Amino acid sequence: MKPVALVTGGNRGIGRAIVLALAQRGFDVAFADTTQTAETGVTRQLAEERGARTAFVRADIADLAQHARIVDAAHDLGGRLDALVNNAGVSVARRGDVLDVTPESFDRVLDINLRGTFFLTQAAARRMLADPPGAHPRSIITITSANAILASPDRAEYCFSKAALSMLVRIFALRLGDAGIASYEVRPGVIRTAMTAVAAERYDRLISDGLTPIKRWGEADDVGRTVAALACGDLAFMTGDALHVDGGLHIRRL
Repeated sequence: MKPVALVTGGNRGIGRAIVLALAQRGFDVAFADTTQTAETGVTRQLAEERGARTAFVRADIADLAQHARIVDAAHDLGGRLDALVNNAGVSVARRGDVLDVTPESFDRVLDINLRGTFFLTQAAARRMLADPPGAHPRSIITITSANAILASPDRAEYCFSKAALSMLVRIFALRLGDAGIASYEVRPGVIRTAMTAVAAERYDRLISDGLTPIKRWGEADDVGRTVAALACGDLAFMTGDALHVDGGLHIRRL
């Protein structure tokens, strides 16, 4: 029986790359997103070309009442859930001074990135624990950001949410380790996606000037392959830690 993964925010970008990398490594994949568009169909088609059965659920993780439906969609694919990938998230609507952050912006970012992710992880973990261990490793993989440790005062609420997710990863690692369920964090750096396209010229210049030791943009596939390796148990004697997919951006310099 093939393992089953659930990926949030899977329509495009990093989420799509994760879905495809998991499909390539032998998973059937359910994915959730807030909209069902032509992008949804492309993700499903590409995953199925790689041998995966797929399921899509239109849902907003900020709405806790939808979590059972999201988890059920994945569980129904194969009668179990082997991997949850917390990828869905939003940035700030507009960057600006931390002194000007509004409660509305703060609540929007934290509701999706942190509150929604926490309670979906809780729901998925309960479902995993209800099933007997199978032949495949089980894991919860949370996509955070370089901003989990690198401060950007012009999008403070985003940084808060990602830093808090780092603790979520460690808390679930401690709670689920005895059950053989690993918890991992993946911290992307500057990745070429629709979200970063608005600042492409700035990042081109920064990368050229030595922002990272590896002088190129990160690609969504870089993140996807990392997630698939974790979900497949390639780093089995590890839990609660972070993998930096950032070209060395996190390295402090003297």
